[in-house]
Amino acid sequence: MKAFLLIICVLLIAIVLLQSNKAEGASQIISGGNADLFSQRKERGAELFISRLTFFLGALFFIICVVMNIM
Repeated sequence: MKAFLLIICVLLIAIVLLQSNKAEGASQIISGGNADLFSQRKERGAELFISRLTFFLGALFFIICVVMNIM
């Protein structure tokens, strides 16, 4: 079970690093320079797949951690 959790962790880290950067600069995030930055952007194709895979791996990681804690 621990080996499976380790594999999920590595995959989750890799897939998060593959995601596209949605903000142009850190200063815009902090200062709120572009309020509608995310409202006009839709995920398509590979970006949508990576986003869904990230959600799935995160949920799987959470479930495995809870199950390991109960055992």
